[in-house]
Amino acid sequence: MPTQESQQLLSSLQPAILVLEDGSVFHGSSIGYDGQAVGEVVFNTAMTGYQEILTDPSYAKQIVTLTYPHIGNTGINSEDVESDQVWAEGLIIRDLPLLHSNWRSEETLTDYLKRTKRVAIADIDTRRLTRILRDKGAQNGCIIAGDIDEARALELAKEFPGLKGMDLAKEVCTDKQYSWNESTWDLVNGYGERQESKFKVVAYDYGVKKNILRMLAERGCELTVVPAQTPAKDVLAMNPDGVFLSNGPGDPEPCDYAIKAIQDILETDIPVFGICLGHQLLALASGAKTIKMKFGHHGANHPVKTLENDRVMITSQNHGFAVDEATLPENLTATHRSLFDDSLQGIHRTDKPAFSFQGHPEASPGPQDASPLFDHFIELMEQAKA
Repeated sequence: MPTQESQQLLSSLQPAILVLEDGSVFHGSSIGYDGQAVGEVVFNTAMTGYQEILTDPSYAKQIVTLTYPHIGNTGINSEDVESDQVWAEGLIIRDLPLLHSNWRSEETLTDYLKRTKRVAIADIDTRRLTRILRDKGAQNGCIIAGDIDEARALELAKEFPGLKGMDLAKEVCTDKQYSWNESTWDLVNGYGERQESKFKVVAYDYGVKKNILRMLAERGCELTVVPAQTPAKDVLAMNPDGVFLSNGPGDPEPCDYAIKAIQDILETDIPVFGICLGHQLLALASGAKTIKMKFGHHGANHPVKTLENDRVMITSQNHGFAVDEATLPENLTATHRSLFDDSLQGIHRTDKPAFSFQGHPEASPGPQDASPLFDHFIELMEQAKA
């Protein structure tokens, strides 16, 4: 029998509508903030980690569809966030459970979405929506919650320019330099602190996830995080042992400031490690090209093959652009490839201690299979010091 709290939730739900640029219409219930959200609609196949997904800066200007049917079961806590705000433009789910239960829970998903002023829709056929996105590719869309206007929603969806050509890294990054010492979480103590300082690493913030920084700190990296548009000379003046290029949203090609900075850093022999957008930027700085994918990779169960030894790892992914393997210059070698669509997942410079990976090896949410990539970065810095 529904509790008094769940009955109040059901009675308070407002109607909501999702309209795609192709004219597809979905009627549902508003489970967040009343208003409208416009962006690129993508689907994520992860079964857990909705907090990490919502707060991942790589989802800026995107409306996320979660294919797992029940979202909100464990509520919301203050620890499982990847940034200081919700970056996903909107949220689409099939079913919001009437009850949430977890010993770490501090509030409901609905209360969280309302507090952070994020529009969200439930009670729609997410299977039908996902099939549309798979067949036609990522679609621009609009959610309107409250006063529904189908014609206006379609108009807004069609007006959205799309992510191709959109530089978002400089919009989501930090506006000032800062130090980072927090390490990874454990069941007993929560988040820890860096225990040793073995390497000085400068991390470019293009929309970095906190757990990426934690993984580096755990390995003894003394981190200085800098804004996306920081010139290479400022970074080199810090005399780092390594430079990290973070994940982030949008199209990598317009980020000319980042490409130029990476090229300048690559003229030295300082080890460089890139993830996601950082992977694409390293490729562009090395002479390769990138392409917009049909519907991208968004999930926590993506198999990736290591080409050196044919080992397969299950990875967490979130990207809509990819490096075109056919354009790799002679000094770039392919190291990893997706077993879903054969797209390029990793590269390594043959003439410099620089490499990158397309997925999110920090695995938040997701498996831990790809975490040794961080160990390789440590190995490169140890070799450079020796």
